[in-house]
Amino acid sequence: MFISSAFAQTAPAAGGGDMMSSIGSMLPLLLMFVVLYFVMIRPQMKRQKETRNMLSALAKGDEVATAGGVLGKITELGDQYMTLEIASGVNVRVQRSAVVQVLPKGTVK
Repeated sequence: MFISSAFAQTAPAAGGGDMMSSIGSMLPLLLMFVVLYFVMIRPQMKRQKETRNMLSALAKGDEVATAGGVLGKITELGDQYMTLEIASGVNVRVQRSAVVQVLPKGTVK
């Protein structure tokens, strides 16, 4: 009598397994990835695209602010570098990627 009840409580054979339980255990991981994509990855890619468009649209005469806090007017523009006039007669050569913001005209005196 005791032996037959012990056989009844054994685990099922490891044949096919239950497909729904494996998908159910993966669901929180997939949901976490989807949330991570929409909260962190997608906004970061959007900011990078906006920055790339801003840097490619720079033109001579634009007033910009650099990452170091220098304000100036673009006097020369190259592929990698540009020259900023930060004061009358004072020119500084900086990388294009250092520009963080294009300022409205008339901001730099």
